[in-house]
Amino acid sequence: MAVDVETIGSVGEFPFIDRIVARLGPSRPDTVVGAGPDDTAVLRLPGGRLQLATADSQVAGVHFLPDRTPPAWIGRKAAAINLSDIAAMGGAATHALAVLAAPPDTPADFALAIVDGLAAELARWGADLVGGNLTRGPALMLDVALLGEVNAADLLLRSGARPGDAVMVTGDLGAAAAGLAVLLAEADGRTVAAPPHDRDAVVRRQQWPSPRLDVAPLLGRAGATAAIDVSDGLAADAGHIARRSGVGLRIEAARLPVSEATRRVAVALGVDPLQWAVAGGEDYELLFTARPAAADDLAARVAAATGVPVTRIGMVTDGPDTVLARADGSVQPLAGGWRHFG
Repeated sequence: MAVDVETIGSVGEFPFIDRIVARLGPSRPDTVVGAGPDDTAVLRLPGGRLQLATADSQVAGVHFLPDRTPPAWIGRKAAAINLSDIAAMGGAATHALAVLAAPPDTPADFALAIVDGLAAELARWGADLVGGNLTRGPALMLDVALLGEVNAADLLLRSGARPGDAVMVTGDLGAAAAGLAVLLAEADGRTVAAPPHDRDAVVRRQQWPSPRLDVAPLLGRAGATAAIDVSDGLAADAGHIARRSGVGLRIEAARLPVSEATRRVAVALGVDPLQWAVAGGEDYELLFTARPAAADDLAARVAAATGVPVTRIGMVTDGPDTVLARADGSVQPLAGGWRHFG
């Protein structure tokens, strides 16, 4: 008789992470935020500063298509997704370690270009690549561990949202998912009948996202109360803020910022762009909450200082539900987003 074996896939990504965290022992006294609840760990440094620590991976066939991605952009994206975690905590990046796993027949120039891209993106935001490891593997994988720092007064967590707060997002949503849809369609031999500049714009957002480290230091001191980066999709990441803060969120579909390029690509592919904006993931924008009296001024200050637009997309409620309110008056659970194990 066959025996059913529980797998990571059957448990699910975030429930399995919860199981891992539950197995860990007590934290050191200088661990302010340990594994699990936020975008990074937070460690106490001498002099009142806090250290941020995060790690993330890029795996061929899961996060990028190696035959359709410039190698330098593989490295840049691996840096950017970690830098985005630091941004979500209100911090600045300092030092990184990287592990590159590759099959032995990987062209040396290809691998070196990946490292060049990684180092260049880190340097762009003031961080150094200070070491790592090279190992043989069945598929190309780049894993990055990144450290950063933040003043205690500027630290942003997922747990600070309160009923009545405004829900805000930087930039626009859905472009990275549009870029992935284009790449997959082209890999399947289909032609995407979108203007070339629109096609290139969304593909770049998928392959080389821009972390909002320029925005991050402005948020905590200007009234932001909680934050997360949009990596798994608006629906999933809004849910993280809601759960950690013990609140609900009401997101207004009509207010979601979607670029004209994303909309035109959606028309070419016959997709509702709202689907990408809500559940697509990998936009690496900052989703945050702010005191309602400070929200408009905060958005204006960020735009003036960085050129990055900020849009008010909803409000924090008493909870517990996180919902999407459509223009026709209907309200539905805000669901979807990327899951590594279904």
